[in-house]
Amino acid sequence: MTWGKPLIWLILIKLFVMFAILRVFFPDFLASKGDTEEEQQDYIVEQFVERSTP
Repeated sequence: MTWGKPLIWLILIKLFVMFAILRVFFPDFLASKGDTEEEQQDYIVEQFVERSTP
């Protein structure tokens, strides 16, 4: 089983790229939509309703 360790390292590198580097390019969008969690939830509900109606 010569592919085990390289595959594990490849998976770990991909996870690092997904969660660390891409987070820089896609910041927390909801942080700017409200101060509290309730305001953020209200914003999400409004967007769902607005986008679901034709």
